[in-house]
Amino acid sequence: MLLASHVNRAATSVPDELSILTRLEAERVRILAQLAGLRRGFQETVDAFVDSNADDEHDPEGSTTAFERSQLTTLIRQAERHLDDIEEARIRVASRRYGLCETCGQPVSAARLDARPVARTCIECAAQSSGRGHESPLT
Repeated sequence: MLLASHVNRAATSVPDELSILTRLEAERVRILAQLAGLRRGFQETVDAFVDSNADDEHDPEGSTTAFERSQLTTLIRQAERHLDDIEEARIRVASRRYGLCETCGQPVSAARLDARPVARTCIECAAQSSGRGHESPLT
């Protein structure tokens, strides 16, 4: 079966739906493990602070603790968004839209999909959008 992003490639290099879904699942499992570690780290940071008698405002280490919690919260949100991106990519595979740029409708390059299997846009459209502050080339 040919998916949208691979129409112009030789048949020998065309990944099938199963290989794409397998790659997305491997990425999902990797991100879930990363997310579990981040959440553990966040909880350890919170627990360590709760067990102390200091507060962020008066503790010389307080700003470090607050920064660490903030940083972990940001990383957790990024991982959660990436899980959403993976699910959206799976939906695009099922609907035969995987590999088509959502902006211009042209195929997304194989190299881009290899580097970022959840990419929704071709590199050209992503670069144009990032210049306007809308979309990162990582999308």
